[in-house]
Amino acid sequence: MLNCGRMKTPLKSKTKRRGSGGDGRPGSAKKRKSSLVSAARMQQKILQTIAKIPHGKVSTYGAVAAAAGFSGRARLVARALHGSRGVPWQRVLGSGGAIKLQGENAFEQRFRLQSEGVGFRGKKVDMKQHEHRWKKPRAR
Repeated sequence: MLNCGRMKTPLKSKTKRRGSGGDGRPGSAKKRKSSLVSAARMQQKILQTIAKIPHGKVSTYGAVAAAAGFSGRARLVARALHGSRGVPWQRVLGSGGAIKLQGENAFEQRFRLQSEGVGFRGKKVDMKQHEHRWKKPRAR
């Protein structure tokens, strides 16, 4: 019998295996849990790194990521800052010293930086004068 588009094909069974993370792969629940823990550790490490930026100095998202040990993960820094409290968020900028926030948040960031004595050249921070230089980790 030919299926001319009128007959529905039988659906596959959607049963889940016991002990799995729900996706049918054994042990995936453990991987998911450990990745959540490591994500929390990464966020904590990034926030600790941001807290080390001194008053009157700034750093970029990419430089913070590299200093925290996550080179090439600038977006991870932005994500960590998104819901954080008690860290000097205003000291983290986009590449070249650009404020990447929009609207009132951008005005607040600029105001906070200026109150710390950070100088601007147009819309960007004068990075030659105010960029925080991270110490390179020692070779073990």
